[in-house]
Amino acid sequence: MKQNRQSRILEIISGNTVETQEQLIKMLREDGYDVTQATISRDIRELRLTKISCGLGVYKYVVSNQDGHTHSAKYINILKETVIEIDHAGNLVVVKTYSGMAQAAAAALDSMEWREIIGSIAGDDTIMLVLRSAEASRAFATELAGLLNINN
Repeated sequence: MKQNRQSRILEIISGNTVETQEQLIKMLREDGYDVTQATISRDIRELRLTKISCGLGVYKYVVSNQDGHTHSAKYINILKETVIEIDHAGNLVVVKTYSGMAQAAAAALDSMEWREIIGSIAGDDTIMLVLRSAEASRAFATELAGLLNINN
């Protein structure tokens, strides 16, 4: 039962913009699942769902990346508000931020626990990230730019 319900939750959020637990409960009940808010809260935690911005003040539930990144809405919002440019060279990624915001953005990146990142250094408006390889650097820069809707 739990496995079926959680599978249905994943189907629902992948095909719909679900902003609240109440919306999710309503959709599940329409599908014949008798659920409570406490059950849905546990399912959201177990499935590692998070909310991301869709723009225009709309947030929706999504599944965290399969590689285990914990992209909480809080950290993504910090990055979206501070980062203006992302570039890479060799095994380094350079992230440009608004003046005075690099420390906050670096703390958000560190909190997201990207396994590819070995370490980070933040100045006033620039973060330098050291990654495990040039391939990891390129992939990370592309993924981060996509996550933040930044064109590089």
